[in-house]
Amino acid sequence: MHKRLAAKTSLIIAGLLLVSSSAWALEGTDSQRIKALMDDTIAPLMAEHRIPGMSIALSIDGQQQYFNYGEANQEAGTPVTDETLFELGSISKIFTAALTGYAQSSGTLALSDPASQYLPALEGSAFDEITLLELGTYTAGELPLQFPGAVQSEAQMLDYYRQWQPKSPPGSHRLYSNPSIGLMGYLTAQRLGKPFETLMEDALFAPLGLEHSYYQVPEAQQGHYAYGYSKEGTPIRVNPGMLDAQAYGLKSTAADVLTFVEANMNSAGLEESKLGALSQALAATRTGYFEFGNMTQGLGWESYTHPVALEKLLEGNSLEMVLQPNPANRLTPPLAPRQEALYNKTGATNGFGGYVAFVPSEQIGIVMLANRNYPNQARIEAAHHIFSTLTESP
Repeated sequence: MHKRLAAKTSLIIAGLLLVSSSAWALEGTDSQRIKALMDDTIAPLMAEHRIPGMSIALSIDGQQQYFNYGEANQEAGTPVTDETLFELGSISKIFTAALTGYAQSSGTLALSDPASQYLPALEGSAFDEITLLELGTYTAGELPLQFPGAVQSEAQMLDYYRQWQPKSPPGSHRLYSNPSIGLMGYLTAQRLGKPFETLMEDALFAPLGLEHSYYQVPEAQQGHYAYGYSKEGTPIRVNPGMLDAQAYGLKSTAADVLTFVEANMNSAGLEESKLGALSQALAATRTGYFEFGNMTQGLGWESYTHPVALEKLLEGNSLEMVLQPNPANRLTPPLAPRQEALYNKTGATNGFGGYVAFVPSEQIGIVMLANRNYPNQARIEAAHHIFSTLTESP
């Protein structure tokens, strides 16, 4: 299984995963050292937070390793494997952002366009003055974290947007919001004229070779779909909701998510494999549009100048950054994608918790997926420890 996944990824990135003559094969002592590091880091993490199962995918200089722990289904005793599907939660947003970037790179839309330009139902509303970029960076004027409970249909959703009024001028404050970036994905699909899920498959999943990424898990894959576990230990899976696919609804394997991370880490390789529009799309998601302290907000991705201290990462991923409005510093011109940066994204549903991060200059990336929603701080501390250990000088 590992060999097949590694071969698939090598083809996708068109050979550029071997980015330097110093790239080293993960064999012998190196492989054993990494396995020991992962075991020593992940086992206590799972024990402390009562995590039933985890799947970790690691990329170093284009070499992939996979580590699976615990159970995907405690009741059935099903172990986590390379094929286990986890709910990605808000990690889904970096995929949604890539579709909007793809639409922009193909000339179909522009991030600077007002949101109402792509949906007549929004004309005459606050969205005449709110751009797609502001939706994608949570700076639309303080849209809330979730839709109100009464919003249960598309008609109710559109009525909610028509009546909603910003609490602050667009572009002035960031408030993390599913209805914000979710609307960006919805409007992108409206502009491209196909269902969102179909567009994601055609524009992103198929070109990158993401063979195990789904919004609706097919019957043939249900046996690989892990159960999440609530705080009480009850088996749970995500409930449908408005714009769930766009904001938090993707289910995938750690290997597929790592393929996406590697495409971002080495997107120049997509140019050589005749996927130039997709390369530009991914670059748009890693571009910095606003600053909030040490964190730079892209489309989906959040970044920090590398090297970054652990406390700065924790601050940028804190509950205060998620739940409270923070003054925004618009970057003019936007900050181009950086090699010397750490890009990251957390994600969770009621039963799952994930974290992805990569550093282009170090050619290292990690995907951590778990079937329990445990604190962001613990995820980031574990990943930071792994990165620091693997990138320190011998």
